[in-house]
Amino acid sequence: MAVFNVHEAKTQFSKLIDAAAKGEEVIIAKAGVPTARLVPFEKPKNKIVFGDMKGEIWIADDFDAPLPDSMYSKFGDDEKP
Repeated sequence: MAVFNVHEAKTQFSKLIDAAAKGEEVIIAKAGVPTARLVPFEKPKNKIVFGDMKGEIWIADDFDAPLPDSMYSKFGDDEKP
């Protein structure tokens, strides 16, 4: 982590940007007090687009039908809910 005062940061701004792009954290101080932090830019995550997978996913008509009685014992429960 490198700390620079405002005047130094102005004169070396390109170098500070390069350092931040490489992952180094750069602190900019005003009158000796840390005021800002220069960090690498992170590309935003992809935005969710509803309906983007239309036609690629399907749900069976009976997806919410009760399970057969024989299935309950396989889940460690001998009684139906």
